[in-house]
Amino acid sequence: MFKGFKDFLMRGNVVDLAVAVVIGSAFTAIVTAFTNGLIKPLISTIGGTDAAKGLGYQIFDNNQATFLDFGGVINAAINFVLVAAVVYFVIVLPVKHVQERRKRGQEPGPSEPTDVELLIEIRDLLRAQSQRDNGRD
Repeated sequence: MFKGFKDFLMRGNVVDLAVAVVIGSAFTAIVTAFTNGLIKPLISTIGGTDAAKGLGYQIFDNNQATFLDFGGVINAAINFVLVAAVVYFVIVLPVKHVQERRKRGQEPGPSEPTDVELLIEIRDLLRAQSQRDNGRD
């Protein structure tokens, strides 16, 4: 049972999909909280046209919508780098290591069904279909 599950996980793009789900849902919230709570205040101390707004520039003094928020862009870039680094070192490198071991023959790859297993499956399907057809008569 666990061998089949392991084969499923190592086949195709399942790992890539899992990485996307993990990144998109859970870890991004943690990194965003870290950068908003710790990094962005440090960036904001650099100042700009108004130190309370953070690092940026107000194009028109009478229009708040014209504030260019460089601190927010820097914060988003830091978010991206932190998330990418964690994903790479925690998920991508270990999976790549396992795949390389499989290529060298140290660990068997996903198992394919044998001819006997395929014939048994075909027999069972034919038997089930025959029973279903006989039940209609």
